[in-house]
Formats: sequence, C-alpha cells, structure tokens
Amino acid sequence: MKGAEIIAEFLAKEEVPYIFGICGHGNVGILDTLYDYQDKIKLISPRHEQVAGHMADAYFRVAHKPVATLTSCGPGSANIVMATACAQADSSAFLAITANVPTSQFNRGPFQESYQHFQGDFPSVMRPYVKRSFQPSRPEMLPLALRQSMNLMVSGRPGPVHLDVPYDVFQEEADVTVTRSDAKGTTIRSGVARETIAEIADLVARAERPVLFVGHGVTLSEASADLTQLVERFAIPVISSPNGMGTLDMYHPLSLGFIGRNGAYPANQAGRHADLVIAVGARFDDRSSSTWIQGYSWNFPATKLVHIDIDPAEIGRNYPVTIGATADARTFLRQLVEELAGRGAFDANSRFAQWRKAIAGWQREWQDFLKPDETESTSPVRPETIVADLQRILPADTILSLDSGQHHNWFMQFWKARHPQAMLNSWGFSAMGFGVCGVLGAALAAPGRPHVAVVGDGGFTMAPHVLCTAVEYDIPAIWIVWNNFAWGAIRDLQHGLFDGREIGTAFHHGSNKDAYNPDFAAMARSCGVEGLTVKHEDELGSAVQHALRLGKPCLIDVHVRSDIKPPSTGTWQLPPLQHREPVFGSRVLF
Repeated sequence: MKGAEIIAEFLAKEEVPYIFGICGHGNVGILDTLYDYQDKIKLISPRHEQVAGHMADAYFRVAHKPVATLTSCGPGSANIVMATACAQADSSAFLAITANVPTSQFNRGPFQESYQHFQGDFPSVMRPYVKRSFQPSRPEMLPLALRQSMNLMVSGRPGPVHLDVPYDVFQEEADVTVTRSDAKGTTIRSGVARETIAEIADLVARAERPVLFVGHGVTLSEASADLTQLVERFAIPVISSPNGMGTLDMYHPLSLGFIGRNGAYPANQAGRHADLVIAVGARFDDRSSSTWIQGYSWNFPATKLVHIDIDPAEIGRNYPVTIGATADARTFLRQLVEELAGRGAFDANSRFAQWRKAIAGWQREWQDFLKPDETESTSPVRPETIVADLQRILPADTILSLDSGQHHNWFMQFWKARHPQAMLNSWGFSAMGFGVCGVLGAALAAPGRPHVAVVGDGGFTMAPHVLCTAVEYDIPAIWIVWNNFAWGAIRDLQHGLFDGREIGTAFHHGSNKDAYNPDFAAMARSCGVEGLTVKHEDELGSAVQHALRLGKPCLIDVHVRSDIKPPSTGTWQLPPLQHREPVFGSRVLF
C-alpha cells in the first residue's frame, strides 16, 4: 500500500466521516487517494486552513468524535497552528495531518522547508499546541503512528495530535497491515479511591454553603444526567465555566451561571461566600477567578477546595486544595451520589435551606437589575436585547457557536444553555475566528438542528470566506454579526483603564473618522448567502425567524450600541495596573 492509502484506510476503519483540508503540492498524493475513498470519507475543502482546524475542533465538541484536517507544507500548514492551539486550550481533539518536503531533500532548503534549526522541522512549530507530534519517515511507520495518534487524542484530557508526513511517504509503498486503534474498544473512566470519596462526603455533610464548579471535563465525560441527579438530590448549587454551561439546564433554580469579571452576580456571590467548593473538570484560569484576587470570585484557602480533574497537572495549579484527586468526571459524580445517598442522616434540603435562600435573593436582585434593559427598544440595538431575543426565539436544541470578542462577554453573563455540547466557546486561547468557522463543523456533527454563530465584526472580517464554504457544501449555518464598528472588547479596556485614550481599536474612515465597516449583508449576498441588515430592535426577531425557516446559509448584520458595557460583577486586571472594585448598578458589590 502507498503511504496515502495507509492513512485513508486507517481513517475509514476508524469511521472518520470527514477530512477538512486544502490542496497543495505537498499533499497531492493523498488527495489522489481520497478520490477513491469518497464513499467512506468526505473531503471538505474550505478556503483557508484556519477554517479547517476550527471546523474540526467544533465537530469534536459536538460529536465527541475526532475528525482530521489536511494541509500542505509551508504556509498552508502554518495556518493550522492557531486552530490547534485553540483546540488544545479547550481540550478538544482532531488529527492535524500536515505535508512536508521529501525526506531526500531534508536540510537542503527546498521550497517551503523549515530548516533553520533542524531538517524538516515543522513538528517543532506544532509541539506547543498538540499532545504529540509524529513524523514517520517511511510508510511502514504509519500504522503505528496513526494508531497511537487516535488513542492519544481521546484518552485522558482530549487534545489535537499532529501527523507530519513527508511528500515521498505519501507515495512510497510498504507491505503493512492496517489495524484499528484501541480508542473505541478501551474506555478508561478512573474513579476516586473509596476512602477519598468518604472524606469528600464528610466535607459536604459538614458544609453549610457548598457549591459545585463544573467545567469542560463534565461536558466531555457526558455527565450531565449525573450532575443533575447530584444537584436535585442534595441541593448543591452549580457554577459553570463557559465550556461547562448546559451540563445542568441553566433554567434550573440551582444553576448560577458563570463566575468572574463578566460572570453572573449570583455566581460570584456564591463563589466568594461558599465554605466548600467542589471543582469538577474545571480550571481556575484568570477570567473565572477574577485574576486570582481574593474575595472577588473565590476565597481560598479560607474556603475548602475539592478539586477533581482528569489532568493531574490542573489540580492545585492556582489554588491549594483540601482534597485533590485525578478522576473521570462522570465516575466521580456517580461515586459522590452513591456515597451521600448511603448517609441516611444527611438531610441536604434542611441543612442547606438558608444557603439556598441567600442564593435565591441574589438571583432576584440580579434579575431586577437586568430586566429594564432587556426590553428597551433602541436603534442601534442594545446588547442585552440581542441576547434576550435570541434566548426567546431560538429553539432549545440550537447549537450556538460564539467567537471571541465583546459579544462573548454578554453571552457569558446572560445566556442560559439548555443542553450540554450546545454552547461552543473559544475560551482558553480565545481565538478570533473560532465561532465564525466552527459553526460549519458543528452543523456537520449534528445535522438537522439549528446552528447559529454570534460573532463580532472584527472576528468575522478575519474569516469571511466561510460564506463560500457554506454555499459549496450546502451547510445551513446562520451568522449573526455583532456590528459595533470596533474591536469592542479592547476598546472597552482602553476606555476603562487608560482614560479613554483610544487608538487602533475603532473602525473608521475619512477626516471626520466616520464609523466604517463593510456591508456584511451585501458581502453575504455576493457569495450566494442570504444577507439581512438589522438596525433596530424591532427588526431582529423577524430576521432571526426568517433565517431559521430558510434552511440555507444566512447572515444577519446587527448594528449594536457600543456605549453600553457588560456589568462587572467580579474583576480582571493586567498587572501592574491597579485593580478597582467591581460595580453592580450604582454600588460597590461588597
């Protein structure tokens, strides 16, 4: 078999349905092989390699099954780096297959070789952003590298894996047997030691103000039902990281939302007043910890911390733990339910009654603060109104793909995800373009459901070629462009921290510096996508309903008021800038 046939046969055996890839002289050998595998593997060719990577990332976040990307050597593969970094930071997996120059030309500086420090050195570019980089130099090395790649991608904490294939390895032949990986036949769901579960249950039984902090680990473990059972049986409220949202229906009275500067007020209040935090599959990064400034979101070590994660490197990274354990999220939640249920004297409903009463009060206060602005009819449209209208109009099974930007802060605070794997965020790496491109991969992973990307005007302008791909492959995605004529999140930082000294963040033209952006709706129509423009709140609902009925790609350009900032209920600071008290309404929070 040729090396290219080995790769294609392996992917077919693994039932990988898609390769998202772009042609180049370095990968024409495998492209020719994929021609013969079209009945098993569909090649989708977007107009930019970054799009391919974000599509593969989003596909995994929805389906929890990895697909592959394919890029050529040199600049084509350099364009995939950002997408792998985004996937790695959020524990998402895909197989990034890159081409390289022929092994016989290594270190001779041929067209598109990376050779400054080592021959054929593109794997060094990828290593910081993947779980492992393989570079087989002969076709008989491919079966092992492929099998190990698939196993590694989905074991433990998921992440992308890189397979760098020199040009000649695609074409050369070897007498090999292609076997499947162990990924489907081996399920590792490690649990916590029996005595440790007993110690954690003791902490819960003694606590008066416990909270759960759940992250992407709960989503990846598909532990939504187990989390819900724990919450409902033992009345423990839940704070969610962005990638954990929806693992507990966020309309549940014990779902408190996200924590941090742009988190929900009840979540921050609960976090800083809790006496026990059980973190499951969640990282304490700077944005969900108010830059680790004590008292804003958390109060460790005064608050006891139980930290459970599949990745031992995350346990105790930023806060000292009372108990830390490496375990699968679903297994741990089941163990904890069983242990607590076996303690007949433990009555959570009565024990935590005062705690739930305090939380309900914070939730009412938060809703009273938000309600007047959600219903205000303005032109341009208020940010809160967009979130509220989409919450009301979009079906409950909609998969929402969010990009990085100011709009993301609003959705972190106000969106209520109903299901897991239905709110996709670029969180750890905050890659602009993820939501713009990822909505296509999500739509392929869950056809038949509505797929809506809410993206900034800056982020969309980075990857507008997604429109072409949606038309070419008939993918019914909807883009809502949050058009505030600026890199709005960074402009807000300039206004808040540098006394409004604004440079490099607003989009304008002419001597008067008039606000400028392309006509995004016209841009969409030029690509064959239906394009609509919304400048008043009264127009938004009908535009979204029209897009949902279409069943075809559609873009809605929504002009958004830029003078309204998300409320800060925590903080987030860049040292050595002085931190300030977060303001809720007209008063300091605490």
